[in-house]
Amino acid sequence: MAEIKFGTSGWRAVLAEDFTFGNARRVVEAIARVLTADGRKGDRVLVGYDTRFLASRFAAEAARVLARSGFEAPVAARPVPTPVLAFEIRRQKAAGGVNFTASHNPPQYLGIKFSTADGAPALPEVTERIEVEIAKIPQAAPPQPSDVPSFDPVPAYLEDLHTKVKVAEVGRGSPHFSLDFRFGTSSGFLDGYLQSAGGELYRLNAKADPLFGGESPQCGEKELRRLAEEVRQRRSRLGLSCDGDADRFGICDEKGAYVSPNLVLALLFRDFLVRKGRRGGVARSVATTHALDALAQEHGVAHYETPVGFKYIGEKLIAGEIIFGGEESAGLTIEGHVPEKDGILADLLVAEMVGGTGRTISELAAELDSEVGPYRSTRADMPLSPAEQAKMRELRSAPPDSVAGRKVASVNRLDGIKLIFQDGSWILIRESGTEPLARLYVEARSEKDVQALAAAGRELLRV
Repeated sequence: MAEIKFGTSGWRAVLAEDFTFGNARRVVEAIARVLTADGRKGDRVLVGYDTRFLASRFAAEAARVLARSGFEAPVAARPVPTPVLAFEIRRQKAAGGVNFTASHNPPQYLGIKFSTADGAPALPEVTERIEVEIAKIPQAAPPQPSDVPSFDPVPAYLEDLHTKVKVAEVGRGSPHFSLDFRFGTSSGFLDGYLQSAGGELYRLNAKADPLFGGESPQCGEKELRRLAEEVRQRRSRLGLSCDGDADRFGICDEKGAYVSPNLVLALLFRDFLVRKGRRGGVARSVATTHALDALAQEHGVAHYETPVGFKYIGEKLIAGEIIFGGEESAGLTIEGHVPEKDGILADLLVAEMVGGTGRTISELAAELDSEVGPYRSTRADMPLSPAEQAKMRELRSAPPDSVAGRKVASVNRLDGIKLIFQDGSWILIRESGTEPLARLYVEARSEKDVQALAAAGRELLRV
């Protein structure tokens, strides 16, 4: 019997190895037991799925398991972005949502993400209860074959986007946009909104494909090279992309240059504070740029640091403590929206910012630097051997006093080990919650310092 554990964002595993129909039934039945214990039996639980292999079949099976347990369980009528399912949970006042997605993981993976009634990813205290119930279910019997009800996730979400993003500013100047859907769920949503802005759209990888065209479903710099070339050839105002389940954003500027998520977050938060005149707190994960802190201090608003995992930022949004939340892994949400990261919304906010200001990303970045000073960052993923895992534990318990000639001013153990130096630069090393890797994050005032600290960070784990 496979041990099933929820990581940073749900349970993910390789299809036909640990991710089987039998194990998926165990997870869904455990979710039903937790909801029943919370007095939600008989309520609605929405079921969604992405474009991965057999995801729609798993979703239908989950709906039947939930129905057998006494819940109303409609399934999305099409592959649905994670943030759109979160929106529908709130709109339909459902008890929660079960989403079959492995987000940015390679195509051989599938996963289950459980969201609670507020639309947020389930917090550890909830997923721990689910894990306890899973362990009590060595085998879940298949449900009887039956038709399952469905719901259309498109119209209400698109209508809501028009209350959060000003279509006239997105469409100012009759722009061209190049879009890369990464063979995932954002097709019909991202372009659905942009069509209403009157711009000309060029679409890449819009067809759903379980193998993601032989590529990765991620929307980072490496994956968006074709989009970058498309921007240059078409002379588009922006290149916009989302990952496979559309909770992450990817941006190329008017020259086709990839824009780092940290810079996007800082630019958008500044846009909220300066152009839109909004006031309220900001939350970022421990791995995310401190430019957000500097902007908050400059404009006299609160700023918060959370562990990695958007569920912690979602908590701050639900509590009304923030108007803006972001993670360096290309996650963003805003006041009045779902407590879940939304790549579609992020892309459109960038389009609104550029159209509304009449400035390019480069020009806006120069203004940001002049206001709070340059912030440059990088991230590297490193496979961990058993010896390196032991070295990481040792590093956490006994951090060095200096690294690469820089004195450590403070140590942050909120998530992993973060060494903050006297000049404000920092290194963070933490084990991934979704993949068997260590992640190294670095921020400094120049690219030269970033590269020097990144090399020093790798040396810290060398055995």
